[in-house]
Amino acid sequence: MSVPRGDLAELRATVRGWCRAHVPADWRRAQTGVGGDEFVAFQQAWFQELRRAGYAVPHWPAEWGGGMSAAEQMVLYQELAAADAPRLVLAFVSIHHAAATLLTAGTDEQRRRHLPGILDGEIWVQGFSEPEAGSDLASLRTTARRDRRAGGDVFVVNGQKLWASGAAHADWCLLLARSDPAAPKRRGISYLLMDMRSPGLDVRPIRNALGDSHFCEIFLNDVEIPAENLVGPENAGWQVAQATLSAERGMTMLELAERLGNVGLRSLVDTCRRPDVTGRRPIDDTLVADRLAGFDTEIAGLRALCRDLVERHDAGTVGPADASVVKVYYSELLQRMTGFGAEIAGLGALAELAKPASSGWESGRWLLDFIGSWEWTIPGGTNEIQRTIIGERGLGLPREP
Repeated sequence: MSVPRGDLAELRATVRGWCRAHVPADWRRAQTGVGGDEFVAFQQAWFQELRRAGYAVPHWPAEWGGGMSAAEQMVLYQELAAADAPRLVLAFVSIHHAAATLLTAGTDEQRRRHLPGILDGEIWVQGFSEPEAGSDLASLRTTARRDRRAGGDVFVVNGQKLWASGAAHADWCLLLARSDPAAPKRRGISYLLMDMRSPGLDVRPIRNALGDSHFCEIFLNDVEIPAENLVGPENAGWQVAQATLSAERGMTMLELAERLGNVGLRSLVDTCRRPDVTGRRPIDDTLVADRLAGFDTEIAGLRALCRDLVERHDAGTVGPADASVVKVYYSELLQRMTGFGAEIAGLGALAELAKPASSGWESGRWLLDFIGSWEWTIPGGTNEIQRTIIGERGLGLPREP
């Protein structure tokens, strides 16, 4: 299907019609309580459905299947959210982090190999955090020793990675490892593409507070990675990683803001309209109505921030702390909204033990959503780290001692 360019009304009508024809009507029920294999199969099939329509990677360059402007992406995400379409949960790292890394710092050969692979369903995981290197990522200890043996050139990697979302299903990993132990900690790190089928890898799922196991630990024991899988210069992986992390706090926020404003707020209003045990509707309470109006206003601000960030990113005028502002704003608004939903839902929320596997952080299972929302203030740099970035790089305040 060809995607109309320039005419936003035509694009909106096209996407809306496509959603009516292609969004599975019962996907929430079908994806609640499913196992890993069913989740992966559904996600892969939905990705290909979006790909055939030209909607899977709208933020990529046109030559790789994207090419939508920020305004066009806004329309696309608005309509997908309004139609309650499943999210590309499994492809998140692939289409955002991996693609941003390859497009920014990868070689032509790496792009030719992996970008089509991602479009065909290649699953990626991010191997950054470690037990002693979370917010202070530059303190990572996983080592990558270069070995130019006869007939080959490889990095031999040893160490451990933590909080690797989706690692149990992944084909490839974006890996940060220390390749020069003697260098200052931000200057001795290399960025590598690791095949998850490599000998010496051990992936162990971690069960979280919701009962899910999408977090994993990755143990690496003499894992050999070909030197051709090095992204950017050796020992300059820290700089490459910034492009990966900024992708999470940039383009992805367009979709997340629309999900929060459509699925999230709509579901919250519906919850407030249901009578409680006394027969009264929470929405008839002026305090509840005021909170809902406040959330609506905050979401309008979030949408404006996200669109401005993407437009200035495309124009090359984005500030060094702008993405951090959006990340803090979104994550804390998400917490407040889901927390309010859990409060309104009351004791009935305690009986909800599972949420749809392909939903976002605002599924309407409010207690589970609220617990899961705290995850957003931690990945990609905690909100405390983000506030430091905002203060130092955005406002020009003195650096922390």
